Amino acid sequence: MSLFSNPNRIPENYGLRIALGLIIFFLFMRFIDRGHHVELRLLNLFILGGGIYFGLKKFRDTHGHQIDYFRALITGVAIGAVGSTVFALFLFLYMKLDPGFMQAIIDNEPMGRYLNAYMAAFIVSLEGFFSGLIVTFVLINYLATDKPGQA
Repeated sequence: MSLFSNPNRIPENYGLRIALGLIIFFLFMRFIDRGHHVELRLLNLFILGGGIYFGLKKFRDTHGHQIDYFRALITGVAIGAVGSTVFALFLFLYMKLDPGFMQAIIDNEPMGRYLNAYMAAFIVSLEGFFSGLIVTFVLINYLATDKPGQA
């Protein structure tokens, strides 16, 4: 059974899909020279939200069409954490391989002079983790979850 078909590996499966989506979006924005528009980062929420939503649906479908609220919260946050951590690792490598990109961040961001590739990647990971928490919290209020204690 592979990672992408194992019902017990949903956070890794959908987290990697989110990371791939974020990487493709990042590279596309760099390719069309829109990487400096910070506002476009809001579109990352749609990638993150879609991955978490489909991951939670997959979990519910592979576990007897039920998922309790707290299990949904844990699963959604884990999906977001995997996706944002893999994306942060990608950005770290990208900033190391393209020092001009890191220098542009240092020159153009208000707190840029205090940043290096390690801190920037950590901040992206942390931001993704908390975005995943908020997106999961919003989504599970619309997803049909069981009441606590039911199973």
